Amino acid sequence: MSKRDYYETLGVSRDSDEREIKKAYRKLAMKYHPDKNSGNKESEEKFKEINEAYQILSDPQKKRAYDQFGHAGVDGSAQGGFGGGFSGFGGGGFEDIFGDIFGGGFGDMFGGGSRRSHNAPQKGRDIKYGVNIKFEEAAFGVERELSVDRHEDCETCSGTGAKPGTSRKTCPTCGGTGEIRQARQTMFGSMVNVSACHACGGEGTIVEEPCQTCHGSGKVKKTKKISIKIPAGVDEGSVIKLSGEGEPGVRGGPRGDLYVVISVEPHTLFKRDGYDIYYDIPITFAQAALGDEIEVPTLDGKVKYKIAEGTQSGTVFRLRGKGIAHLRSGARGDQYVKVVVEVPKNLSDKQKDILRNFAKESGEEVHEQKSSFFKKVKDMLK
Repeated sequence: MSKRDYYETLGVSRDSDEREIKKAYRKLAMKYHPDKNSGNKESEEKFKEINEAYQILSDPQKKRAYDQFGHAGVDGSAQGGFGGGFSGFGGGGFEDIFGDIFGGGFGDMFGGGSRRSHNAPQKGRDIKYGVNIKFEEAAFGVERELSVDRHEDCETCSGTGAKPGTSRKTCPTCGGTGEIRQARQTMFGSMVNVSACHACGGEGTIVEEPCQTCHGSGKVKKTKKISIKIPAGVDEGSVIKLSGEGEPGVRGGPRGDLYVVISVEPHTLFKRDGYDIYYDIPITFAQAALGDEIEVPTLDGKVKYKIAEGTQSGTVFRLRGKGIAHLRSGARGDQYVKVVVEVPKNLSDKQKDILRNFAKESGEEVHEQKSSFFKKVKDMLK
């Protein structure tokens, strides 16, 4: 019976790149691997077929020969599925793929190579801590003292978990290795499955008489006071990392890290955009028309600014260096001030006459809407 097209076997197109071919093979290998389909001859044959296809299509030279001459160009290159050893899985692909299938490394499967011991030192868990600060504190920086709940070594047993006067014992189940190794025969030869020891949880030692303070864990929860300098320029969502201030490590491993997440309260006057701040300042019609010297609030206090004669509503002026400090350089952004001309309400008769005369002198026609007009509109809508 003729062989299936290798591209069809892996379910990829002829213009697929190396990454797409490997991804397709990885998915099929995990699905049809004999160890996941024990006793299923059809899956075993399917696995051999996809493996043969991958050996050819993953090798650039063999792939070119196959693309040009078909199966005739690669006869003998993939006989027996694994006839040429594992050279067809270049670049660590074979180890990566079977690590996904078995949950361990290539060396673990075949009883050799490098692997990470289950009782090796491990870094402690990281801690996330939220801090709320004011707008001004974000602009100029602030120092805070944090109260962080984390685990510390038990003082009663010095972190061993064993009752004072006793000590931890070597686990009789794993002999102190922290892992259980089970060998089995497969179509590839002898494979070794490595898992954490169920008796000691991968520690390699057990506690026969647990400490009454920590109940054998060797850790107790405490509140630690930690000082932190929050630099000028932080913004909403900024994260500050404090190395080694997280949970304690396991089996002598280093502590985890503390990540401080900043939340900034909004300001009643200012709005921030990057390192610049924005502010809308109201002025009167007279100030806008005649010009004036006004006081503008800033993060550094009030400053004086001269409004030019004839300033229009919506005009924006800039105060250099009155914004937020840059985190790295320390240079400050700017403050942008938008002028908003307020229209007066509840004018007196005298003020109205003055405005009418002003409009007349300017050549403007003003069609005033008396209160009677609004009453007529209201009556029409009834």
